[in-house]
Amino acid sequence: MKIKHTPSILSLALVTVISGCATAPEKPTESSEPAPFVSDYPTRDRVDYVLNCVAQHGGLTYISQYACGCKIDKIAEKLSFAEYEAAKTFSYLSKGQTGDAGAAMRDPAQSKDLRNRLKEAEQSAEKSCFVK
Repeated sequence: MKIKHTPSILSLALVTVISGCATAPEKPTESSEPAPFVSDYPTRDRVDYVLNCVAQHGGLTYISQYACGCKIDKIAEKLSFAEYEAAKTFSYLSKGQTGDAGAAMRDPAQSKDLRNRLKEAEQSAEKSCFVK
């Protein structure tokens, strides 16, 4: 005995599967816990910071590696990557030029603000991450 309704059963199964996939996603449930910190710092820039920090603190040891990783995490909590990158750029370019040539990077209010915020973030991170 042949089953005559096989194509319609397969069609029904296919429609059921497809409609199940097309339903609206569930809304996230409200949680009393704060959202985890998410950093927009690229890995390459984090590694570069840690390697420079380790070199400034006497070379690669477990303590310097951990503390420098902690330090960039603390900085990332205070500055977005765009702010960090702009502050580093302003700092680098304002040191290389003196007089009027460096004024474009050194004197604007945005430059001063970002360089001060980066300096404060680094000092605060240094205090909280390095054991003295």
